Formats: sequence, C-alpha cells, structure tokens
Amino acid sequence: MDAGTGGTVGQVAKVGRYRWVVVALLFAATAINYVDRQMIGVLKPTLSAEFHWSESDFAGIVFWFQLAYAIGYLSFGKVVDTLGARLGYTVAIVIWTVSHMAHGFATGITSFAMARFGLGVGESGNFPAGIRAVTDWFPQKERALAIGIFNAGANVGAIVTPLLVPLLVLWFDWRMAFFVTGLFGIIWLAVWWAIYRHPDEHPRVTPGELAYIKQDPADPVTKIGWGRLLVVKETWAYGLGKFLIDPIWWFFLFWLPGYLFERYDLDLKTFGLPLAAIYLISDVGSIAGGWLSSKLIAAGRTPNFARKVTMLICALCVLPIWFVQSVDNVWTAVLVIGLATAAHQAFSANLYTLPSDVFPRGAVGSVVGIGGTAGAFGGMGMALFAGYILDATHSYEVLFAICASAYLLALLAVHLLSPRLAPVRIEDAPAA
Repeated sequence: MDAGTGGTVGQVAKVGRYRWVVVALLFAATAINYVDRQMIGVLKPTLSAEFHWSESDFAGIVFWFQLAYAIGYLSFGKVVDTLGARLGYTVAIVIWTVSHMAHGFATGITSFAMARFGLGVGESGNFPAGIRAVTDWFPQKERALAIGIFNAGANVGAIVTPLLVPLLVLWFDWRMAFFVTGLFGIIWLAVWWAIYRHPDEHPRVTPGELAYIKQDPADPVTKIGWGRLLVVKETWAYGLGKFLIDPIWWFFLFWLPGYLFERYDLDLKTFGLPLAAIYLISDVGSIAGGWLSSKLIAAGRTPNFARKVTMLICALCVLPIWFVQSVDNVWTAVLVIGLATAAHQAFSANLYTLPSDVFPRGAVGSVVGIGGTAGAFGGMGMALFAGYILDATHSYEVLFAICASAYLLALLAVHLLSPRLAPVRIEDAPAA
C-alpha cells in the first residue's frame, strides 16, 4: 500500500512532514491571538481600580469586542475563501496587532471599547484562516489532530499572559504591556509571509507529501454563496454548537482572573500561577480531543462516531464546574476548572472539524465564519448577562451552572441537525 492511500506510520513518514511546520505557524499565531485577547481579563482588577469600572462597565467593553468579532468572523470567512489563507491571515493580523497596541493609548471606557472593537475585527480572522490552511494542507483523517494542535496555541497564550503581563506591569506599567506584546504579531507576520504558500506551490513539499495531502476524493473549489449555505441544516449544526459553547470560553477568558482575585483573595503577584495552570491543563485537552477522534477514525470508526463520542466524553467532563464555587482550596478549584476548560478545548477541536468533514472546500471558510458569528453573538449575550448577574448577586453560581450544561446541549443540537455527518451536496440546496 503506498503512502498516498494511508500506509503504515513508517510509510507515511517517508512522504514528508512539512505540513506540520504549517501547524506550528498556526499554533504560534493562535498563541499571540490569545495573549492579545486575554490581556483585558488579566488586567481587569488593575484597570477597574484605576478607572472605577463596575462589572457592567467591564461587560460593556467585552460586548464591543464580541460584536466586532461577530461581524468580522462572518466577513473573514468570505475573505479567506476569496484570498486564501496566506493573504487572509495577513489582513487579520495587521488589523488586530494595530488595535491591540492602541489599548496603550486608551483613557476610559469609550477608548477601550474602540480598541477592543478593532481587536475583535482582526482576531476574528484567525480561525477561518487557520482552518482553511488545515483544509488545504491535511487529509480528513489528520485534520482534527492538526486543528487540536494549533487550537492548543490558545491555551499557550492563556498560560503566557498571566505570567508575563503582571511582570510587564510591575516593571513598567499596563500601557507598556500592550506595546511590548504587540511586537509578537509583527514578528510572526514577517515569518508567515516569508515561508507560507499553498501546498501546490510550496518548494518544500515533496510529490509524495502532496499526494498524501490530496488522498481524499476531490471536491470542486468553487465560490458558494451564503444563500445556499444558510438553508443547509449542517450549517446550523455547526452554528448552533458554536452559539452554545463559545460564550463559555469567553466567560472563562474574561472573568476567571477576577473570580480568582475575589474568591481566593489573590493579587497581581499571586494569581498568575493558578490561572496559568488552568490553561496548561486546557492545552492537554485540546490535543487529546483531536488525538482521540483521529485515533478512532484510524481504527475504522466513522467520523460521525469518532467526533460525537469524543464530544460526549468532553461534555461530561465539564459537569463538575457547576459546584466549583463551593470549593475553598484554590488548587482544588484549579483542577475542577482546568478539567472543564480542557474539555471545552477538546470539544471545540472536534466541532471545528465539522465544516471540513461535511462541506466542500470552497464553503469551509464561510461556514466557519457563520459559526464564529453565532458564537460571538452568544458571547455578547453572555457578557451582558454576566455583568448583570455579578452586579446584582455578587455570585458566580448561576454562571457556572450555565457552563456545566452548555456542552450537552450543543452535542444534542449537532446530532439532531446532522445525525450522520454526511457530506453536503450544496448544488442540491435551494438558494435562500
């Protein structure tokens, strides 16, 4: 059996592994994306004290980021489908890096909201471009693992941020922290532009690796309008899944630092390690979720079985977070929250593969954009609700209950709308 049709692990190794260099680039971009994104959460106690923000004030700033993310995600899906991953990613990171550094000039709620809006527009391009790159560079059986690895960059960014940013604030101030971390995006863009190409055009890709990448049945790469995608139930299987789980991750990202500050009486010098530990555990979950479903497929299970069984296991692992507020020991709480965030990342890695599992290549970026927009709208609602609940009750109990139940509901929605994860025939779908 030749490597182009699967082969053994040893045979596969002979065809080349440059596609994993691409994953490393995507991993790095996602880590930078999350450093820039999470800084507002890490700096929440500092900024709230300086600017006298209420929980609702902070929620409003988060809301504007997520509104921009919703708009940008939908737009960047089409941008990536039109321009490809190389140019699409370039546009995204230029916008988000400039906006991130603009935070250093902010003087109040309005200017922070404006900077967050620009950041949301730019950062919304990360996952449509990254998933399009994975679709171009990987066969179906490796996509969940590839996405799980690059998605793990989110957790690396989330680990680095609470360790690095407090040091920058203590050494300099919070404004300089935004300027210094903005340099990461500039460096990454230079590397990306120098070495990324489509596999058909890349001089480092061997004929054997190119054949391995293209082992799946060919599908036409044609422009597909949103009108046709919006009437396909598989679009909404993905979109509703994102609507239900993305707000939970946003909540973890923006409110966990404040929760640890308040619940366990931590400060800028002491909360970094517990928060970093939570996202270190998350990193393991992201890779494990992609590995498990890929392993099941390699063992002969269908993608439908592999994705959904993995997602069910993840959904069950989130349930204990319902009771975390009653945990008095900070490190026990870290384990409970870390299990939930790891399960989110594993669930998300598999959910992210669904567009490439069932849609033709020419529609993947657009479907990912539609799902990302749905998730961002869910996040907007969660932000406003969290601000209201915390100002009114000063308790996280209701919010953690929502976190615990969201993943089972998301899996149910995916299964009801796409019970077999069968490939979609877009040409048979009526235009909306």
